[in-house]
Amino acid sequence: MKKFTKTHEWVDENGYVGITSHAQEELGDIVYVDLPEVGKEVKKGDVLLSIESVKAASDVYAPISGKIVEVNNELDARPELVNEDAEGEGWLVKIEISNPSELDELMTEEEYKEFLNSEGDN
Repeated sequence: MKKFTKTHEWVDENGYVGITSHAQEELGDIVYVDLPEVGKEVKKGDVLLSIESVKAASDVYAPISGKIVEVNNELDARPELVNEDAEGEGWLVKIEISNPSELDELMTEEEYKEFLNSEGDN
């Protein structure tokens, strides 16, 4: 089950992290993903990496705390994978979750959809 942040990241129960479909639509065509080093420790809310699109560069934030244990090296050759399947094959990193209770602070898919709808009303 995926959980979502207000900054448009997702994380699943296995620690895989990516940006949401909404975020990739907002970014446009992604041309580069600056993947972090495996072994890097991150805290929830830290800048995890940056993504460059034809429109702009955007930071991606860690939705949970832990250690990066894997990065999606496929994105080096095919950054557009994030556009094609942001919430699947276009995952960014895998984090070994150090504080599972942080997942409880994130939104469910339903709550995230409500959040997007409320953002659109402003």
